[in-house]
Amino acid sequence: MKSLVALLVAAALSPAAALAQTPARILAQAPAPAPAPTWPDAAATDPVTLGWRVGAPPPPERMIRFDDGSFMRFPQTRWSFSHWRQFLPSAEISRGDGPVSILPVALRNDLDSVTFTPMGGDRPMTWAQSLDANYTDGILIMHRGAIVYERYFGALTPRGQHIAHSVTKSFVGTIAAILISEGKLDRDAPIVRYIPELAVSAFADATVAQVLDMTTGLAYTEVYTDPNSDAFAFVRAGGMIPRPPGYDGPETSWDYLKTLKKAGEHGAEFHYKSVNSEVAGWLVARVSGKPLAQMLSERFWIPMGMERDAYIQVDSSGAGYAAGGLNLELRDLARFCEMMRSGGRFNGRQIVPEDVVADIATGGDRNAFVAGGYATLPGWSYHNQWWVSHNADGAYMARGVFGQACYVDPKAEMIIVRFASNPQASNALLDPLSLPAYQAIADHLMAQPA
Repeated sequence: MKSLVALLVAAALSPAAALAQTPARILAQAPAPAPAPTWPDAAATDPVTLGWRVGAPPPPERMIRFDDGSFMRFPQTRWSFSHWRQFLPSAEISRGDGPVSILPVALRNDLDSVTFTPMGGDRPMTWAQSLDANYTDGILIMHRGAIVYERYFGALTPRGQHIAHSVTKSFVGTIAAILISEGKLDRDAPIVRYIPELAVSAFADATVAQVLDMTTGLAYTEVYTDPNSDAFAFVRAGGMIPRPPGYDGPETSWDYLKTLKKAGEHGAEFHYKSVNSEVAGWLVARVSGKPLAQMLSERFWIPMGMERDAYIQVDSSGAGYAAGGLNLELRDLARFCEMMRSGGRFNGRQIVPEDVVADIATGGDRNAFVAGGYATLPGWSYHNQWWVSHNADGAYMARGVFGQACYVDPKAEMIIVRFASNPQASNALLDPLSLPAYQAIADHLMAQPA
């Protein structure tokens, strides 16, 4: 799952359409149960051409709103993903007053013609063709520290901010790992050492490590066809979807976490559930004594010389949505991704301890990961809120629903970052194109480095 909000709103609005877009447990990483429908292509759904929200006021047929859920309908998402704060409350992530870090540019003209064969396919596709097929809003490739490819489409501009969905998790997981390295957080400690409020919940006997690696045993369902699913209760508590009349449930995301019950054993199996990421975000805020937005600013945006302030979606208490609320520039996502590729060093500083980056890249329990049933990710693992391939290149990535990605390939000395507004939520539906495409670009850059 890459953004629970996105998947649940789509499900609530049109269960039939959601069934085509999402797998059975609203896990955007998990195998989808049915083939995707035929959608209008990228050109036909271009948000600028369609004129979303143009006018004062826009005509009804061009209006996009939160209260009717249209901000999460396709093709409106091709506009709303680049204007997220117009629909949900947010907190600023300040870049400070320092100079912008320079990203060297050495653009290449040979990447659009790189070819690959999608998983399960028998016909080659070019890199350029894959951009339209994935409804790409923005994509950037860096090789050996320089930008070699950069494109923007639709509503996104170089100065625009885009919802990163669950790529957010990897930012939060990295901060948690830094706090562990600094001795401020104990990976083996029970969660309740830091958040005693969760002593009444499923997390009462869970450890920090189990939350970060999502090996908790939770009685928590994410069934998009069932409006009574726990997942709907979670996002309603956080104010991420409209609440029904007479709502009397939890008022915040953290209040909702207290209601969760245990099922099974912690530490045995990997199951991707965003409530773990909310606990991770709470841990970061509690241990640091600072809001998540401030931690993102102090740990990344200011020292890395990010180009523009970012923002994160918040609930009614002001808590940042750690599971998927980060909005940022594409180039700033590239800075973060390149910093990870460079062993945590960027802008002349050690942003993340080198051993923390090495630990993330090493990955988690591959046997536990098998329980998740990710057919497009054989041999992968999950660690500190990152997806680790264990392939020959040592690639690992942050993943977001509808096509958001931060892909690190250490062997190829390459990173790829992407924002997208694909009509299909599940990465299981996007992986057959995306992962072979990333590998093809990596192989090409290693074979022809200049």
